[in-house]
Amino acid sequence: MPEVLVVIPVFNHGATLRSMVTGALAHHPDVLVVDDGSTDKGVETIADLPVRVIRHEANQGKGQAILTAAEEARRLNKTHIVTIDADGQHYPEDIPAFLMAVKKNPGSVIVGSRRFTGEHVPGASKFGRSFSNFWLRVQTGRELSDVQCGYRAYPVSLFQAVKLCERRYAMEVEVLVKASWAGFPLMDLPIDVHYPPPHKRVSHFRALRDNVRISLLNTRLTARCFLPVPHRQYAEDEEGKISPVHPIRSLKLLLMQDESPLLLALAGALGMLLGTLPIIGLHCIAIIFVAGYFRLSRITGLAVSQLCMPPFVPALCIEAGYYLRNGEFLTDISLRTLGYEALDRIWEWVLGSLVLGPLFALVIGLVIYAMALVVRTRLQQQERKNMAATGEARDR
Repeated sequence: MPEVLVVIPVFNHGATLRSMVTGALAHHPDVLVVDDGSTDKGVETIADLPVRVIRHEANQGKGQAILTAAEEARRLNKTHIVTIDADGQHYPEDIPAFLMAVKKNPGSVIVGSRRFTGEHVPGASKFGRSFSNFWLRVQTGRELSDVQCGYRAYPVSLFQAVKLCERRYAMEVEVLVKASWAGFPLMDLPIDVHYPPPHKRVSHFRALRDNVRISLLNTRLTARCFLPVPHRQYAEDEEGKISPVHPIRSLKLLLMQDESPLLLALAGALGMLLGTLPIIGLHCIAIIFVAGYFRLSRITGLAVSQLCMPPFVPALCIEAGYYLRNGEFLTDISLRTLGYEALDRIWEWVLGSLVLGPLFALVIGLVIYAMALVVRTRLQQQERKNMAATGEARDR
């Protein structure tokens, strides 16, 4: 069963801190307050409450406060943390919904989806949400309805699986992108939110400084997502790489991310189809764009495309194209045929890839589909055995 620690990062929120802490305690007994260098003595207002408090001597940023909380949760043998803002915008009454979602989806990052109702919703919040949602889709191919919401549930294991560089507000964007890259599912959870009138609102978000940081972060993450290097996948074992050299292990990791055998087969077929084309230097970019557009696994497409690396597949395509043009196979491998007649060979590569590409794609798609079905069946059998063993232990 998940063991959850509710975390409230705070920086000069003395006016609302006590009500948030008492509200959280009403729904969960384990609450941690991370005081990120506050100067308003707000933490003194909760001195009589049964909560843990960790204090940063100087302000280090909300992201660092969450990382500090994750480290404390690991020390306490907690499996998850639920973060809730201290400014009074979030309702502690939604904590049970997060606890239930964690129980049903322990491997997921669960993000609150704010219902923007009422007359005081800032226009900047609506724009910022749409802006961040768009870039998450570009960088991961995944969709969330509210990337900027700070009301979240994280598996503690996430913070060991990914390397985070940001320490302030931008960290909450970075962690979602890198969590998705590592294979953690992202989920929405609808929540209500309270926005007081502007003159009563307490916010430490600095529009210029923090938006510049988020923009620079999005630039780095977008550039990284286009690199032809698969992201390391998180798994309970230490081997988390997707590679055609280890197809069974790779399929297991991908199926654990809720990828279906059909979608994996289509992604593999796409990678093989584009990999056979003579678009030298552009294979990875083409696969990333096309797979992202159709919401297929870019990792699978990139991994399969490695099977098309020279010399074997290009040579087969050239032979097929030569046969179509001349009615016989190319047997003279010399400086003349590969050097002086290079343009002819490229044209034959194009012709051959149009014939062999769909055939190779069909074959690899069927192979991946069959293997994925077998691996998924084994995973389901193992899951049933684990559930049965858990039930027997509980009965004893």
